[in-house]
Amino acid sequence: MLKSKSIGEKIAQARKNIHLSQAELAQQVAISPQAVGKWERGESLPDITMLSRIAEILGVDLNYFSERFPSVSSEIPGLDTTENRNEAFVESQPKSPGWDLSQQNLADCDFSGLKNLHEKLHATNMQRCLLVGSDLSGLQLKQNRVADSNLSDSDLSNSQIQQSMLSGNSFINCSLKRITLTKSFTECCDFTGADFTDAVFIAGGFGKNLVSNAKWHRTRFKEMVLQEISFEGTMEDCRFENCTFYEVKFQNATLLNTFFRNNKKFKRVLFSNCQVDKLTYAFLKNNQADLSGVSLLG
Repeated sequence: MLKSKSIGEKIAQARKNIHLSQAELAQQVAISPQAVGKWERGESLPDITMLSRIAEILGVDLNYFSERFPSVSSEIPGLDTTENRNEAFVESQPKSPGWDLSQQNLADCDFSGLKNLHEKLHATNMQRCLLVGSDLSGLQLKQNRVADSNLSDSDLSNSQIQQSMLSGNSFINCSLKRITLTKSFTECCDFTGADFTDAVFIAGGFGKNLVSNAKWHRTRFKEMVLQEISFEGTMEDCRFENCTFYEVKFQNATLLNTFFRNNKKFKRVLFSNCQVDKLTYAFLKNNQADLSGVSLLG
């Protein structure tokens, strides 16, 4: 938990340790010296984005502001110098973050470059936030709503997303390897250049998304509603089972060993300039697909 007084005291002590005045700190974060004074007196609290910037300026880890991190004013026997004190605090830094962004409403925040969030965003609503170039691998989301946010160039591999709504977000060039989305709805997002290798989509919706130049390898869709999607490029070892299709296209695509079974409204799927192997062709035919735009490889 983060408390205003505790954070203020730690800002003040870390600022003094590097011989920085309130006015100098204020100038570097583009606020007034009076605002810095209020922080240090515990009268107000900087938001998480500002706190991250303060930590960078003061040369401390963001975890330093957690209550689990010892106060700089604590007595440490045998340590008399600032240098020795700082070394002691580095050694005592907790291995896991003491802060948690779960169950919050966050808007217009910049979390770009953050790491090790894992379960720290549970049940959080995020709007217009930046997480560009972040290490979000292993992220655990449940009952989240993430809208109009930019996660481009981030690593979301091995993440678990459940009962969540993702809308209007940018996932350009993201690694989505081994990600699992369960009972989640993803719409109007940009997945240009994203890597969906071994990704699994179960019992949700995937609609009106851009997937140009995306990588589809061993990707699985089960009991999904797929709407207004245009698949292109190479799809290899993919599976579509018990899905419902609305205005879905496969165009300029090569489908290899791709499995289709028990899909609904599949006759309406448009295949344009597609090449498939014999096994995939058999699956498409068994699903009563319109094969007029499909040709066999070799």
